Amino acid sequence: MYEIIRQLEEQRARARAGGGRKRVDAQHGRGKLTARERIDLLFDPDSFEEWDMFVEHRSTDFGMEKKSVPGDGVVTGHGTINGRTVFVFSQDFTVFGGSLSETHAEKICKIMDQAMRVGAPVIGINDSGGARIQEGVSSLAGYGDVFQRNVMASGVVPQISMVMGPCAGGAVYSPATTDFIFMVKDTSYMFVTGPDVVRTVTHEEVTQEQLGGANTHTTKSGVADTAFDNDVDAIEQVRRFMDFLPSSNREMSPLMPTDDPAGREEPSLNTAIPENPNEPYEVREIVRKIIDEGDFFEIQESFARNMVIGYGRMEGATVGIVANNPNVLAGCLDIDSSVKAARFIRFCDCFNIPIVMLVDVPGFLPGTQQEYGGLIRHGAKLLYAFAEATVPKVTIITRKAYGGAYIVMGSKHLRGDVNYAWPSAEIAVMGSKGAVEIIFREDLDDAERIQEHEREYQEQFANPFRVGSRGHIDDVIMPHNTRFRICRALRMLKGKQQENPWKKHGNIPL
Repeated sequence: MYEIIRQLEEQRARARAGGGRKRVDAQHGRGKLTARERIDLLFDPDSFEEWDMFVEHRSTDFGMEKKSVPGDGVVTGHGTINGRTVFVFSQDFTVFGGSLSETHAEKICKIMDQAMRVGAPVIGINDSGGARIQEGVSSLAGYGDVFQRNVMASGVVPQISMVMGPCAGGAVYSPATTDFIFMVKDTSYMFVTGPDVVRTVTHEEVTQEQLGGANTHTTKSGVADTAFDNDVDAIEQVRRFMDFLPSSNREMSPLMPTDDPAGREEPSLNTAIPENPNEPYEVREIVRKIIDEGDFFEIQESFARNMVIGYGRMEGATVGIVANNPNVLAGCLDIDSSVKAARFIRFCDCFNIPIVMLVDVPGFLPGTQQEYGGLIRHGAKLLYAFAEATVPKVTIITRKAYGGAYIVMGSKHLRGDVNYAWPSAEIAVMGSKGAVEIIFREDLDDAERIQEHEREYQEQFANPFRVGSRGHIDDVIMPHNTRFRICRALRMLKGKQQENPWKKHGNIPL
């Protein structure tokens, strides 16, 4: 028995050593933590339970039978984050460069299957050189098995990808099918083909950072949701982020205690909207003033900045915030902002998170670039996502709500549950100038008459009462009471039950 115990401890020590001191030092030299150090920071103290520590690869080609490390380049298991069970896999770059083998993939699939069975989130920490070339198609098959689990788990349990090193080639499609992707500045990157291939095929000169670094994917492509300064900051923020999410689609988000009263008035909101209807303002200021304690976790802050999305709480319960930002492109909807909001809304609907929308939108962004890029198709994604959602939906129109953009931004016509407007709301087919130039085109040469028509149009539509008379909004509310009215609406909607017609699945305009 003592001999077996000694062997057990030796095997554990080998597994914990990863690729050895030299490679661990090299990992630290790049400003990166090791797989196990990341797990230690991610989970509550002494809560991590490791699975498959002794698993080794089965490859015998290219001399691989002489090289093996217990764990085979990935640490898997489960633990608790702020007291709630979470499953994790953390790729170990110090072992075969974190490359994915057949057994490496089996370990990942095993914890994903279990996470779906018990209803717990999965966090994947990606730090890998890609497929293990020595294993050929077996490695590729392993990726396929992981992708299949990602798809099956979608909408069942939250899936978070932390890209904390290289993630290239086929490996990128596992994070791409998860719900959120977080990256680390200067040490992580994602791309399908690397700079060398790009140079050979297209003759473009590009660095890894330019091609697939954190800045690229959080500002240009929208692939990643947020970039953090370093591994420690990323892990701390993900721990905070998990408190906003439910463990599965069978549960609600955790209720967090708060001293912020639901009836708190915010007088500064009465002057939040500028007198000049064309003057911009920062919608995040409104968001922080209506949610609990101003605690807002923004998603994709640097991408499609004309739309603000993220999580806050009302009376301790998580809500998803979707808001036009007049500070960027006047808050217009374009391709990127439509897709950004649509995907966010679909996640909220999957996981029972009520949606609060703050609307100030003059329309869809005009121009050939947008039309050629498929604005119609991409804008329809936002329409589809909101119309399909059955979670509680509360909409506040703060200023402009024009044309088709009014419809897709949480309108009553797409099953908005509670729709309020501030006194400053303007709800119409379009702005007064454009409308008058169409309706009274015969008077275009008469500036005085055009101004008179504009005043008449504004009297009719530059207020919320015309729409209120049709029942398309439920009430005109004072801005300082916005938090109270939203909290009361969500309280009323707590027991909401709504079902869509039976179908295998819809055909969203991808």
